[in-house]
Amino acid sequence: MSNAGEGRLTTHVLDTASGKPAGGLVIALYRLEGEARVHVKTVTTNSDGRCDGPLLEGEAFRTGFYELVFEAGAYLRAHGAELPAPAFLDQIPIRFGMAENTHYHVPLLLSPYGYSTYRGS
Repeated sequence: MSNAGEGRLTTHVLDTASGKPAGGLVIALYRLEGEARVHVKTVTTNSDGRCDGPLLEGEAFRTGFYELVFEAGAYLRAHGAELPAPAFLDQIPIRFGMAENTHYHVPLLLSPYGYSTYRGS
């Protein structure tokens, strides 16, 4: 576990099917503590597909394992996508570790039938 300081966690979502930022997409952040999954916060992306501030920073930032859950199905339906029931992608969980007290950026590139992520800057 690291000391508070420079560490922060950010994300953004791009809708690759429309070629636009994914505004209005709900994202839940969880901290993984052993077998427990502890809810940290839930946010909604703005019109630029970003959160209005870091998901974690300062005293709230701690190294460890985390999970972001992107509510892709609800977002896609709200933006006119005709999805089967059940949708191929409904909730997209991304589990990752943060080992250093630095900036971690975890973006999501989204379409109705695929997604990708990476450690951004």
